[in-house]
Amino acid sequence: MKKFPKKGEFVLAVVKRVMPYGAFCELTEYNNLEAFLHLSEVASRWIKNIHEFLHEGQHLVAKVIRVDETKQQIDISIKRVSEEEKRAKIEQVRRRARAKKLLELAIKKAKSRMKAEKLLEKMEHAYGEDVFGVFEEVLDDEHVLDSVKLPEKIKRELIALIKKSIKKATVQIVAELELICFEGNGVDIIKRALSDLDEKAKILYLGAPHYRIELTAEDYKEGNKKMERIMKEIEKRIKGHECEFSWNIVKTKK
Repeated sequence: MKKFPKKGEFVLAVVKRVMPYGAFCELTEYNNLEAFLHLSEVASRWIKNIHEFLHEGQHLVAKVIRVDETKQQIDISIKRVSEEEKRAKIEQVRRRARAKKLLELAIKKAKSRMKAEKLLEKMEHAYGEDVFGVFEEVLDDEHVLDSVKLPEKIKRELIALIKKSIKKATVQIVAELELICFEGNGVDIIKRALSDLDEKAKILYLGAPHYRIELTAEDYKEGNKKMERIMKEIEKRIKGHECEFSWNIVKTKK
């Protein structure tokens, strides 16, 4: 475990004592090291009563604004943390906890005496903070674990646990299209144009001439490329017919 956080780092803090001028907090990721949250760093607006914002036992995502290791003094701020940064930090902690749990289980199944936290820190040194992201890559390539020399039994158990516990991340791409054909057999032309486009694509009829296509992919870049290929195929199929065609992506989500 690292002894001190760095300036600018986002940390998890628990409020321990609330004073009129601020609060003393413990940093859970740093062996409950004490940090001070000054009243001026609680909120952007004037505060009449600090207890309206803070209470003992409250969990916070804070930003480190000053560190003095010689005096063991750390100052933190919560007003400088955006909602997006807060969510990102919580997700980072959640993914680290999942990675550690998988390591603990692998070590236990391998009947090893290694410590999960030490092994996790070793992997973070090799791969960066998002070790769980590396575990997700194992679903496609087991050799991504080769950068860290793991005991063979632990490695084998870890790969088995990853394949059992982690589902490959996917995103959903949704596009709406407008397709009109003016020929006598226009309905048949449209049916042929929209049939058997992609096994992962779902075609929904919204009421002529409006249609929706939904598909899943491993990431947005791949999903958008797939959707573009589908639309080009539709254009190819209606080429030479009296048809009007337009489309746009309306939604992307995990």
